[in-house]
Amino acid sequence: MTTKHSLEVAKFSKVLIEEMFQVKKGETVAITADSASNRLIVDALANATFATGGIPLVMYTPRGRADGQMGMPDWPAAALTAALCEVDVWIELNVPIILYSEIWETAMAKNKKLRYVILGDSSIESLVRVITGYSIPLLGKLLHQVKDMAMATKKVRITSTNGTDVSYKTDPKYTFDLDDGDYSKPKFGTAPGYVNIVPKLGSMNGKIVFDTLMNADIDNNDQEVAFIMKKGKISEVVGTQEADKFKDYLASFDDPNMYKISHNMLGLHPNIRKLSGDIVEDERIWGGVDFGFGHTSPMDMPPKGQMAKSHFDGVVTKVTIYFDEQKIVEDGEVCHPKLIGLAEKVLGS
Repeated sequence: MTTKHSLEVAKFSKVLIEEMFQVKKGETVAITADSASNRLIVDALANATFATGGIPLVMYTPRGRADGQMGMPDWPAAALTAALCEVDVWIELNVPIILYSEIWETAMAKNKKLRYVILGDSSIESLVRVITGYSIPLLGKLLHQVKDMAMATKKVRITSTNGTDVSYKTDPKYTFDLDDGDYSKPKFGTAPGYVNIVPKLGSMNGKIVFDTLMNADIDNNDQEVAFIMKKGKISEVVGTQEADKFKDYLASFDDPNMYKISHNMLGLHPNIRKLSGDIVEDERIWGGVDFGFGHTSPMDMPPKGQMAKSHFDGVVTKVTIYFDEQKIVEDGEVCHPKLIGLAEKVLGS
């Protein structure tokens, strides 16, 4: 690993621990990882924790066979769950991820003080872009404004020149959430830079044409995968050869809930202006959206959630977003009069 990489990982680790989590003396910070995790990142986060007076707890587990609940047979679930129910902070670097498994659900439900963030197998370069180099307070102001507008919206429509045209209704009982980089209070956190909406069950209809999709090779080639959505479910997967492969991937779960929409993230990260191939980064691309499918936590979709064997995400870039009849984003750029000035400040920060 180069000296440059060492400096970069130390930089974003310091920002994450000190500015975002605001770790205090005596707090326990759990860092979970496996054989596929980057140990330089693990060690840097532990060192940054120690420097604040916090107590790092690094836990290496076997690599799961798949994300979420599918990986449960491979992890020391009882011991890991017990530890995570007692810590103050949990940073997950596992590949595949523990997120949405019984371990995660139990820790989030029982540990009322837990501040959690999922980083997965993000590269050092990606984490530098996602974690550093912008104003956390300014980003927070923009995202909170968009969230407030979303909560007052009954119908969301998303279109793109790539052929995407999909809409859904909102449900005030479900989560409207955001991540702006402030993890100082109990939270289910992911990387900063988005507003998240959980659509009303059975309400999504239309077509989603992905620019990048987990478990599908459609980046920088002529392959295409698109979903036809009917009443909140994937009714058909269309496209090229990759679409046929993706049909097999979905069928392999033997779980009807893997076909259901889980959430919709509106990306507004000022540093993310093009796709990188790293889903944690790409989900937050400025002026794009992420669609998640499969497992949905009861925290986000009360009271029971949407139980599924796993979860996957796909991204559409340079979208146009409508809240009811109001255009919020047009072709990937913020256009609503109430948001333009703040968006410009965020981009300039």
